[in-house]
Amino acid sequence: MLFLIPTILAPGTARQVLAPQVIDVLGRVDHFFAENLRTTRRFLSELKLGRPIESLHFEELSKDTPPSHVRNVLKGWHEAGHDVGVLSEAGCPGVADPGAVAVRLAHELGIRVVPLVGPSSLLLALMASGLNGQSFAFHGYLPIDRAARAQRIRQLEKAAFQYQQTQLFIETPYRNGALLDDLLAHCQPTTLLSIAANLTAEDEFVKTQSIAAWRGQVPDLHKKPTVFLLGAP
Repeated sequence: MLFLIPTILAPGTARQVLAPQVIDVLGRVDHFFAENLRTTRRFLSELKLGRPIESLHFEELSKDTPPSHVRNVLKGWHEAGHDVGVLSEAGCPGVADPGAVAVRLAHELGIRVVPLVGPSSLLLALMASGLNGQSFAFHGYLPIDRAARAQRIRQLEKAAFQYQQTQLFIETPYRNGALLDDLLAHCQPTTLLSIAANLTAEDEFVKTQSIAAWRGQVPDLHKKPTVFLLGAP
């Protein structure tokens, strides 16, 4: 089996946000694909599962890992009788995450795929936004170029109004401020913007209000993992 194993979004929250099933699977699977090996080893060590990390087998699965390599490793582990886990750097593997490659290959190889329940920043942000949860779209990262980003923001705002569809996107945490500045500059005053930062952490911040209201109280999002959502009023 290929287990899709959620990880934490914020440090020190494992026991609060991970289901018992996740802990159980982590206690018996010893072959893993991981987006970031260092982060994964630290995560497993902090869980204190009573298993030496040195006894586990890890393969890095990043956006640069060739699918052919993933296929060969997965096929070899499966044929040797091993269950396999996929771990994202944060949250749920396979969602805005390179682990999707392993999942697709598992289906091709006839390996059963088992998704486990855990924290997803995208779903948590949508749940807490009050925006349309019946129709929504996630767009990943917006362009870095300011002109291209402004154009993309206007396109997403138009889609939010035209289709009554919530538009979700993210940014590298240290560029959150620049993205927020562009949203406030290029969106209509009545457009709704929801900001969800540091989800599941003690200083979690979630707020939805109009662009006009945000212009009067800009939050500090520097280096805080954040999900942005646009919606029609």
